[in-house]
Amino acid sequence: MSPLVLTLLIFGIMLLLMALRAPIAVSMFVAGCIGYVLQAGWAPLASFLNTQAFARFASYDLSVIPLFILMGNFATQGGISKALFGFASVVMSRFKGGLAMAAVMACAAFGAICGSSVATAATITSVALPEMKRHGYSGRLATGTLAAGGTLGILIPPSVPLVIYAILAEQNIAKLFAAAMIPGIIAMVGYMIAIAIYVRVVPGHAPEHDEAPRFTLEALWGILPIAIVFTIVFGGIYGGLFTPTEGAAVGAASTFVAALIKREITWAKFKQCFYATAESSAMIFMIFIGADLMNSALALTQVPNQLAAVVAGWGLAPVAVVAAILLFYVVLGAVMDELSMILLTIPIFFPMVMGLDFGMPKESVAIWFGIMVLMTVGFGLLAPPVGLNVYVVNGMAKDVPIGESYRGVMPFLISDTLRTLLLLFFPAISLWLVKYIN
Repeated sequence: MSPLVLTLLIFGIMLLLMALRAPIAVSMFVAGCIGYVLQAGWAPLASFLNTQAFARFASYDLSVIPLFILMGNFATQGGISKALFGFASVVMSRFKGGLAMAAVMACAAFGAICGSSVATAATITSVALPEMKRHGYSGRLATGTLAAGGTLGILIPPSVPLVIYAILAEQNIAKLFAAAMIPGIIAMVGYMIAIAIYVRVVPGHAPEHDEAPRFTLEALWGILPIAIVFTIVFGGIYGGLFTPTEGAAVGAASTFVAALIKREITWAKFKQCFYATAESSAMIFMIFIGADLMNSALALTQVPNQLAAVVAGWGLAPVAVVAAILLFYVVLGAVMDELSMILLTIPIFFPMVMGLDFGMPKESVAIWFGIMVLMTVGFGLLAPPVGLNVYVVNGMAKDVPIGESYRGVMPFLISDTLRTLLLLFFPAISLWLVKYIN
């Protein structure tokens, strides 16, 4: 069996298992096992499995993942989302479509202490959707806004997918967080502009005027804990007081204290935070094992190295190669979630990209490529036929057809496309803050 046929067989088995609704981790694990056995036999596979789990999970850097997830769960269960949306509503309600813009701002702020797209979408939807319906927003605009706003949970640091990229690519987590700041803000502003244009071009989806609540000290006090947590975590990381892993631990503890101050956390919610963290972390780590095994099987075929050599021989502009990779991510997002895509493809694409000459230092290329990947996997959270965020938000809006929700995200996908092109052709936007990080 030729290496190319074997590679196609491995991917075919994985996609078949996924079509049969097997968990992605299991699909990659089984496909990897079959590919490994066909090339090396049972004994080498058993030896690999005997050492790989410990080699992967003994990494100290991996502890940042459950800590940031726990931080997000404390924020979710601690009633912080209600205060964020309330403050954003006070600021934005004077504009047409202002409540939708407020939902985007709340998603961005919540994402700064959450790190999960789905958690951000679900949490802000539970608060914002009833208010948007009460003010006369259409189901299309409301669900589309909240699904798109949820993607800011992985664009604005801390971002769990970005942490995973940093581990796979052996890059500095703090520098990647800094690189994601400006693109994340651009994403938020771009979504707000998309809303402002949409409510004027397509009338009837938002009220002419929202009720503008008065600015009160209570509204300002509501967001103070979030601002303090963000300042402590990222101020400490970039001030050199602690590492990103230690910052995640400090962030989880301070978010818990903020939830206690708001008197929203109960013993049942406290336990749920740890149960949810354990469940999410176990899912991510299982995907790690499945992706490691599948990538090892693919490495034995030598096809990834041959592919890199072929691409280099084409003489294409490096930016064109990255653009093609990003288009592949858009297509792959139709069948896989963002974590699985990153774990499966970065070991293949990263060496290929690092072998190209962009006229930048290799570290800058690695950081910029990570941001581009992060921007693009967000498409998969919105675009049909899957769009995990769309399914989550639509599942909470029982009276809105799924087709309406997909129509609602179209303006935001246009905004995503324009932002991705901007960052693709102007890498300095992503790298501007990085030069201030030692």
